[in-house]
Amino acid sequence: MAKVTLVFAVLLVALGLVGYIGTGSQHMTALIPAWFGVALGICGLLSISPSEGRRKLFAHINVTIGMVGFIGGAVEAIRGYLSAKAKGLVPDQIAFASKLTMAGMLLVYVILCVRSFIAARAARKA
Repeated sequence: MAKVTLVFAVLLVALGLVGYIGTGSQHMTALIPAWFGVALGICGLLSISPSEGRRKLFAHINVTIGMVGFIGGAVEAIRGYLSAKAKGLVPDQIAFASKLTMAGMLLVYVILCVRSFIAARAARKA
């Protein structure tokens, strides 16, 4: 699962950088996906260990980071869209797309983590 985590970390950093550059480097909040990617990357690297306890600890930390990122991205995308519509404005398409992409990526990541946890538990019982 550590390799999958590192792939998602790189994708989130790329999403953050693309969003930041896409806004003309004016909005620092466009880098939020990158910070989630950095956190996942650090914990993903730390989970590469021969120690089973350490792998488990960082796998659970990573799925928690993923869940927080998914919930935050989804809530902010919906909030931003509804807020703009309530004011009669057109929602910022780059921000909306970035938030939805982050939420979608992290939802897939969390699902993959849960499936990995279930498989690991089944393998231990067998």
